[in-house]
Amino acid sequence: MSFLKGKLDVYMRLSRMDRPIGTLLLLWPCLMALILAADGMPDLKVLVIFILGVVVMRACGCIINDYADRELDSHVDRTKSRPLASGEISSKEALLLFAVMGLFAFGLVLMLNPLVVQLSVVGIILTVIYPFTKRFTNMPQMFLGVVWSWSIPMAYAAQTGSVPAEAWWLFFANWCWTVAYDTMYAMVDREDDLKVGIKSTAILFGQYDRQFIGLFQLAALACFITAGWAADRGLVYGLGVITFVGFSLYQQKLIFARERAPCFKAFLNNNWAGLALFVALGVDYLI
Repeated sequence: MSFLKGKLDVYMRLSRMDRPIGTLLLLWPCLMALILAADGMPDLKVLVIFILGVVVMRACGCIINDYADRELDSHVDRTKSRPLASGEISSKEALLLFAVMGLFAFGLVLMLNPLVVQLSVVGIILTVIYPFTKRFTNMPQMFLGVVWSWSIPMAYAAQTGSVPAEAWWLFFANWCWTVAYDTMYAMVDREDDLKVGIKSTAILFGQYDRQFIGLFQLAALACFITAGWAADRGLVYGLGVITFVGFSLYQQKLIFARERAPCFKAFLNNNWAGLALFVALGVDYLI
């Protein structure tokens, strides 16, 4: 019994189930896409499938990320205790867990229409490729933005059977937002990443990191506004957008000195920014 409990603990940490921040950052834009696509309350079956899919695919992304970084994570203070880096689990076992969870996620989308299935294949390919982009490009956060936003066209496809032009405003809003907050996250590890050879936008932007983050936050804001305008949203959604601006300004304050702990706090704060937008959109439809 203790063996099984120990294994479960390792699997939970490998898939980051014990740290739901990534799941939440994926969930808010996905739910917003479902609401916008449905022009209100989405189909209950589609809603449940996408919530489960977000949880499982985020776990898959964490597993394949740790597999790709298994030899590098041991040299980084924040990641050296991860199961693969510390030797608590073998590479084969991790890949098996990834395959099982990936098949479960694919089984979920098979309950939806063919367009969603086709998009899901692209999604899993992007998920597998992303961790390796840190080896050959200084812009892995920009690739992650595509991965992190892929649920948006999938949500529209599931709800409407197509991906209309308005879906891409939300896609690009989330892409810009993801680049901004994942650059904050990369600022935490910048010194370690430079030592081991991992590339990031935090390194690429250098002394202009805060300014570039601000530009991506501003671009995200413009696209969120346009997405709301395209869907004919009202005052409450507008208040959500204003709240998003407030959180963004607070995050800029946190990263001002480029210290690790405040930068990580700024990254975590994006959960509340996403929640505020999601709640505002939902309430806007209710009234």
